Amino acid sequence: MSRAFTKEDDSQEAPIVPPRAPLPPGMANYVTPRGLALLRAELTTLEATRTRAEANRENEADRTRLLTLYNAQIVALNARLGSARLIDPRTQPAQEVRFGATVTLRTRSGGRPGTERRFTIVGVDEADVAEGRLAFVAPMARAVQGAQLGQLVTLQLGPQEEEVEVIGISYDDIALPPL
Repeated sequence: MSRAFTKEDDSQEAPIVPPRAPLPPGMANYVTPRGLALLRAELTTLEATRTRAEANRENEADRTRLLTLYNAQIVALNARLGSARLIDPRTQPAQEVRFGATVTLRTRSGGRPGTERRFTIVGVDEADVAEGRLAFVAPMARAVQGAQLGQLVTLQLGPQEEEVEVIGISYDDIALPPL
């Protein structure tokens, strides 16, 4: 039977709150200065959105559902902010891959030799593969953490292994976002 013929009110259903990026249990929530600024900006935007929803009295059922959703998102975001451990990339060892490093790898064997990859190791909330930002808990990021310039590292990429050389380490690519 179509829902159009039922008397159920969709606004009575609890809204589904999208989960934040997963952080393994017991793992510290490391953030870069940029990541912390992004979280704070997200909270400011979410609080402003909630304030607008509180003021909107046109549809009380929708208003209640939206406020429930926004409040749950704010609680989750505040928990993430409360657990954030700021790591300033400039304090990391320059010749070693650590949190906040922008790493350049060159494939030596397996895959296509000579292929280069570049990514920055960031917090889980800041990660965006399309922008070249990998969460520090991602397998590739974990594989290279602790490696030094010139060191060979084995990556497990699906069913195949690839040996890569760390050819670049930089800690100056963590710029604050425009606010």
